[in-house]
Amino acid sequence: MTAQDSRVPMTYQGYQRLVEDLKRLKSVERPKIVLEIEEARGHGDLSENAEFHAAKERQSLLDVQIREIEDRLARAQVIEISKLSGDKVVFGATVTLADGDSGEKVVYQIVGDHEAEPKNGKISISSPVARALIGKYEGDEVQVRTPTGIRTFEILRLDFID
Repeated sequence: MTAQDSRVPMTYQGYQRLVEDLKRLKSVERPKIVLEIEEARGHGDLSENAEFHAAKERQSLLDVQIREIEDRLARAQVIEISKLSGDKVVFGATVTLADGDSGEKVVYQIVGDHEAEPKNGKISISSPVARALIGKYEGDEVQVRTPTGIRTFEILRLDFID
């Protein structure tokens, strides 16, 4: 796998959110767990100390979480959406679609995996809908295989909004 293959696309906002999460984990959560471990140590025999073992487990999980965020940040490919333009659906685009069955309009922004919030209209670049949309143009119809069957959408509008 080349360095380019391992890049993690994300919006600037998604990058900033990861930076803030990392800072919180390191400066707030980690010191809190260290205190819990110190308190539990003071309770005596560590071999039978459930508080100590629980705190050590939380510390281990937190360290994994920190390493994962650091890895994502190291491989981040930050896309500044406001600098994008064109008439083709790409990462970061906000796409207005019409459902082929109901005619209902839906709006999605295509974002990085860790930024996805489908209920807020942000779908992951690796989702079936986003994969079907990438490379398409306004007016195109796309078919998406979903758990409930194949759905058809028409691309009504394409915007590049931060």
